[in-house]
Amino acid sequence: MDIFNALMQGFAAAITPANLLWCLVGCALGTAVGVLPGIGPAVAVAMLLPITGKVDITASMIFFSGIYYGAMYGGSTTSILLNTPGETASMVTAMEGNKMAKSGRAGAALATAAIGSFVAGSIATVIVTLFAPFVADFAVQLGPPEYFLLMVLAFTTVSAVLGKSTLRGMTALFIGLAAGCIGLDQISGQGRYTGGIPELLDGIEIVLVAVGLFAVAEVLYAVLYEGRVVESQNKLSRVHMTARDWKRSIPAWLRGTAIGTPFGCIPAGGTEIPTFLSYATEKKLAKNDVKAEFGTKGAIEGVAGPEAANNATVTAALIPLLTLGIPTSNTTAILLGAFQNYGIQPGPQLFTTSAALVWALIASLYIGNVMLLVLNLPMVGLWVKLLKIPKPQLYAGILIFATVGAYGMRQSAFDLVLLYVIGVLGVVMRRFDFPTAPVVVGMILGPLAEAQLRNAMSIGEGSATVFFQRPMSFVLIVVVLAVLILPRMAKAMAERKERRAGAAA
Repeated sequence: MDIFNALMQGFAAAITPANLLWCLVGCALGTAVGVLPGIGPAVAVAMLLPITGKVDITASMIFFSGIYYGAMYGGSTTSILLNTPGETASMVTAMEGNKMAKSGRAGAALATAAIGSFVAGSIATVIVTLFAPFVADFAVQLGPPEYFLLMVLAFTTVSAVLGKSTLRGMTALFIGLAAGCIGLDQISGQGRYTGGIPELLDGIEIVLVAVGLFAVAEVLYAVLYEGRVVESQNKLSRVHMTARDWKRSIPAWLRGTAIGTPFGCIPAGGTEIPTFLSYATEKKLAKNDVKAEFGTKGAIEGVAGPEAANNATVTAALIPLLTLGIPTSNTTAILLGAFQNYGIQPGPQLFTTSAALVWALIASLYIGNVMLLVLNLPMVGLWVKLLKIPKPQLYAGILIFATVGAYGMRQSAFDLVLLYVIGVLGVVMRRFDFPTAPVVVGMILGPLAEAQLRNAMSIGEGSATVFFQRPMSFVLIVVVLAVLILPRMAKAMAERKERRAGAAA
């Protein structure tokens, strides 16, 4: 009953005219961002991050969460009509959705994607409502050794899972950890790694890093390497589904939600695994004429399942973010930065210290899901018109917005130089396939991990055995080792099996 009362108070805060307006603007902007190919939610949130200092925190978080899940709704439009996924999460949708569009069923594909997103998002929001407080209550009982190891787990999962190479992920993490050390030492008050530059005594602003790595780097990379891409758009039919489409879509939505939600709840990173898993499941379960549609005319299950899995994962990812302070994607890493910009650290204490904010945010998820369904189904024609914006003007607008926003924080020319240096670093990282999320995570969680390590060593009187003596910290050590070792063992076994099969053949 306490959860229900807290949620009702959250709705009371979320349905104020100002917060409803921010939620609507966030959802509309997120959908627009999702529709525009190549511009994901991470870029949008990073670009708008500088405004967080000027807006009420509840309204700001509702706005950013609107962009966050709105972009996931909008991402299916370009995938289906243009075969151009704006996010990796939409790659699977493009496989069957674009084939449906080419066979004249673009409307049905867009409808099942929008309704599936609503169903999965709503179910996952109920799970966030019911389980997040219990995770937070459990986490409150943890001490400095457990907190430090939780952050090591965050470093490990984000670095090892995001990106194709663990070594590159770890390198990106250490860049972030090094940047987080710049500034005044938390205990001695001495300047560290500032190079005699007084502007660095306060450390590097996380907002600058997020805007530079995601927005500025995205634009520079597109200008330098992507060149002119000719995009062919499929004709948009009326957005509706037949009775047979509904009958085929409903089980796929539910299966996709069941696959995606657990992946969001665990800090394992990304929507790629659950969406591919959902697609594989739908293809496996298909029979006769439905199976023949996969890869040819386009099967509606191949759109419904992965879209549901994607949105369930994205919504459920708020559980580790809010309760443990662990981001599992680029966008949640930047949302973590938005919280920190207000001096709030997501984690076990958040449900007690900022309960009103958390419950208003959760209530806004319910409202946002309804808003997004209304925005997506009748207005899909309007979103498609966004695809006609020329790329040069679009990227120039992003660059101007990012520059003005970064300068507006402290009116510092040094910040602008730093912004573009970080942007160039982002281009280099992207060019050589280094993931950028670990940099942000390392910068945000690095100083906190350092403080918890010092506290833990004080408890253990200088001995590292304190991490093995406490049951929960020992379990976390085992989990960290499992994250690092098990995927490599599984890959090695699969390769050995392939070699044996090759030799036998």
